Amino acid sequence: MSNELHYEVMTERREGVTRDLPEGGGDLRWVANSATLIWGERDAVLVDTFTTTEQNDRLIEWVRAHDRTLAAVYVTHGHGDHAFGIGQLRAAFPEARFLATKGTLAGLRAQADPAYLDGFWEKLFPGQIPPVELPEVLDGDRFELEGNELRAIEVGHTDTEGSTVLWVPALGLLVGGDVVYNATYPYLTETTPASRLNWIDALERLRSLHPAHVVSGHKQPQNDNSPADLDATIRYLRDVDETAATSVDAFDFYRQLLEKQPGRTNVGSAWATAKLIKGAPVPEASA
Repeated sequence: MSNELHYEVMTERREGVTRDLPEGGGDLRWVANSATLIWGERDAVLVDTFTTTEQNDRLIEWVRAHDRTLAAVYVTHGHGDHAFGIGQLRAAFPEARFLATKGTLAGLRAQADPAYLDGFWEKLFPGQIPPVELPEVLDGDRFELEGNELRAIEVGHTDTEGSTVLWVPALGLLVGGDVVYNATYPYLTETTPASRLNWIDALERLRSLHPAHVVSGHKQPQNDNSPADLDATIRYLRDVDETAATSVDAFDFYRQLLEKQPGRTNVGSAWATAKLIKGAPVPEASA
């Protein structure tokens, strides 16, 4: 017998990972990660964690405040900013299972490689990244919360290889990880024109589920969890490839994209995309 489910979203702001921006973007250089708690009468499931030790400490207190037994933590994809809290949560909730697909685990192993961890994450957030621990591989594509099905849907290469979302039919809830973005410039550094087409196809397939609620892995904290973010992410990806054809260099691409897609946070990702597609600007020779 299944019990009624509820959900809530917590967000944490941090600095973006691309910081060599040209002029523009103003106060939109930050990005917010989301974590989603789904709970019933007794138990709860958490989807994704945060980047830094302090953020994950706050996440633990937030979960405890719901007064439910944390049965599982599901990680949607292998980017460290969604998974670095596993160790802290495992220590705080030793009875919980920590679950991910094989693709997510492979991505997280790459992020946890000492050369990458030190050269990327520790460089950007010195002294703030907790020791990396890994989840176990989910057996099959679904698990239960108080008799309700939670289903992991693999969508292939979106903003990274091995991406998934978590679908909760009882709530009409799609927890989108980095497959869906809300008012935030998506991370496209790992994409190609072909993978961006796959991403659009994945979003269109998810739209056919007719979700009532869609939680983006990166979102502006004050915004609702709207299914409209599926269409907005599709439009953004199409704008990127259209801008690639009309821009002359990275600066022009960046300017056009900000005009077409204004008001999004994490403007550093727009600049990273410009450099990926048009090539990094050549530094001017010093006199």
